[in-house]
Order: sequence, then C-alpha cells, then structure tokens
Amino acid sequence: MEQQQSNAQAGARVLVVEDDPTVAEIVSGYLDRAGYVVDHAGDGPDALTRAAAHWPDLVVLDLMLPGMDGLEVCRRMRGRGPVPVIMLTARGDEDDRILGLEVGADDYVTKPFSPRELVLRVESVLRRTRPVRPSGAVRAAGLSVDPAARRATKDGTELPLTIREFDLLAFFLNHPGQVYSREDLMREVWGWDFGDLSTVTVHVRRLRGKVEDDPARPRLIQTVWGVGYRFDTTGTANPEV
Repeated sequence: MEQQQSNAQAGARVLVVEDDPTVAEIVSGYLDRAGYVVDHAGDGPDALTRAAAHWPDLVVLDLMLPGMDGLEVCRRMRGRGPVPVIMLTARGDEDDRILGLEVGADDYVTKPFSPRELVLRVESVLRRTRPVRPSGAVRAAGLSVDPAARRATKDGTELPLTIREFDLLAFFLNHPGQVYSREDLMREVWGWDFGDLSTVTVHVRRLRGKVEDDPARPRLIQTVWGVGYRFDTTGTANPEV
C-alpha cells in the first residue's frame, strides 16, 4: 500500500526550506528516495525565489528561519498562489504551531521527528490534492463543493480554502446533521488515528471565518458541547459556540 502511494506521487516537486544543513540533507534524502523531485532553500528569500522559478507541489517549511521566519514565508507564498505547506516546529511551541495553522499551513511536524513520518505526511497531503476519481459537486445552505475541480463556492463566489479546509468542508457537506468529535474528524479528514487535536480546532475556526455570515455566531458549523461539531443545513443560530 505504501509503495502504491509513493508511486502515485512520484515526480511531485517538494521545496524543503530549512537552514540546518544536516536536517535539510536528511529530509531531502528521504523525499528523494520516495520518488519526489526535491529542491532546497536555506532561508526565506531563497525559498521565495526558488518557488517563483519552479512552483512546488508542496513545501516543507521550517518555522524558525534566519531573517524571514516561516510564518512570513508561508504568508507570501499564499499570496502568490495555492500550495500545500507542512511546517517543521520545535516541540512545545504550541502557540507557534497554531500560528502556522492560522496562516494556512496544512500540517506540521514537531522536531525531533522521524523522516519516515514526514514522508508519510507529505504523501497524505499530496494525495488529498489529487482525487483518485471524479465525483459530483455537493451543495447545501448556499455552499457548493466540487471535489474533482477542488473548488468550493458560497452563493456563487469562490472560497479561498486551504487543502485541509476544503476537505473539512467537503466532509461536513457530505454528512449533514451528524455530530463528529475532533478525534472523528482527525481520522476521517486527516487520515490520522492520533495527533494534536488543536489542529482540528484551528481548522474549524478558520473554516467558519470563510463560510459563516457571522463566525462569532456560527449557524452552519455548530459546536455540540462536550462532543464535537455538526453541520446544520437549516442555518439555525447555535448557542453552544
């Protein structure tokens, strides 16, 4: 199964942005052996220059970089176009990890990390950007999600969603009225059996900011206290924010 996943992503271009030469060499080596075309940048400005010359399919981005930090690099790349980002962060820097998710990172891995785990995360993110088979658009409550085109709209206006935000919205639209815990969403949307549940919380908050008329009083993505979240197509005000 793992070999099939690697082959499916073979040839994808991954930009590794890491100022530590040893870490960069190890990460690049593992990705290269997994079949990716790997480019390396040692700092933020170099990363932006390389991305402009050869736009990557995915970026592995260290949060702590000299001069321009990973958050700013992520913001600037997002300004140029959509690209999946996996951030590398130091263990224990929870605020920084949440900030990374807030600016649009699709995933993060904490240092020290297993290079094999990172390769699996890269495969997981890329796999979700390339649907295996086309499927029809799903519509509800003024929202529309087209999995084949990776396009989501609200009242006809396209939504600027990250990969995980798109997957999360698609999942909610396909399962209206059902309550899912954060563990459920991490397993169903992220494909992980374990992980930091704040990842789900941050993505739900970001998604609400893009699909709700009033994110402070969400009507669509509702909180079910002590359980998780429910997508309500009726749009009734939710007192359990």
